[in-house]
Amino acid sequence: MSAALELYAQLTEAPDEKTRARLIADAFDALETRFPHIGDLATRGDVRESELRLQKEIKEVEARLQEQMREIDARLQEQMREIDARLQEQMREIDARLQEQIKGVELQIREVDARLQEQIKGVELQIHEVEARLQEQIHAVEARLQGQIKGVELQIKQVEVNLHQAMAAQTRWLLGGLAVLGAVFKLADLLLQ
Repeated sequence: MSAALELYAQLTEAPDEKTRARLIADAFDALETRFPHIGDLATRGDVRESELRLQKEIKEVEARLQEQMREIDARLQEQMREIDARLQEQMREIDARLQEQIKGVELQIREVDARLQEQIKGVELQIHEVEARLQEQIHAVEARLQGQIKGVELQIKQVEVNLHQAMAAQTRWLLGGLAVLGAVFKLADLLLQ
């Protein structure tokens, strides 16, 4: 049963005017507690005004956010330029150090090559001296020392083998040095890329 019908039933059953007045007062009190005061209710104009105010505030917040985003973007761009400049400087420094190291290695290789060339010339000179002495000795004693000539020839061949082995070892060492130089250049090339 609705509240209005219930009130009507109570009013018709009320014995006197005082009871009816009390029932009506209780009904109004129930209505007031159930519904807010008219002054507290928002009108369409109030709602529209609030909506416009909120839209304005949203636009202001969006504008502030856009400005902050532009500032952050500008700061990030500046930081990226600074980082790029630092990296370029570090790369130039590394390149300069590597160039110095390469020059040092090249100088060492030239020094080693010069020493090896001197040693080879010294060995060649020794070989020529030995050959000359042996030739003189061979001619002097050829008639009476035919058996010994074969032994001396064998010794000469052994000396040649040893010299060739020494030259081959020096050549391998030189090639190894060149291979190391090649590896250093490749490493420098990789670091520069």
